[in-house]
Amino acid sequence: MTTLFDWQAERDLALETVERNAGEDFAAEARGHVLACLRGTEQMSGEEIVSVGESVGIRAHDARAWGPVFGWLSRKKLIVKAGFCQRLKGHGTAGGIVWRLA
Repeated sequence: MTTLFDWQAERDLALETVERNAGEDFAAEARGHVLACLRGTEQMSGEEIVSVGESVGIRAHDARAWGPVFGWLSRKKLIVKAGFCQRLKGHGTAGGIVWRLA
């Protein structure tokens, strides 16, 4: 049985691996994109921000590489969660996060 601590440690390791594999160039470009999107609107879902980014060519080896981008911006207090929304992608996933500038 996996404990809560084990689950968190496994999640953090997976996010670190995805972030490392995506590379700093992707991370820097993606962070700039997230901030630019949120400057243009009051709030926006993370899923929509990612879709727009991918449509203009901001792509990593794995779409999950966007997760550490949002996490980094949140930890630096540049963005904050503004609410939740229904996901349009994914199967069996929880609701999406709506973000706004801090």
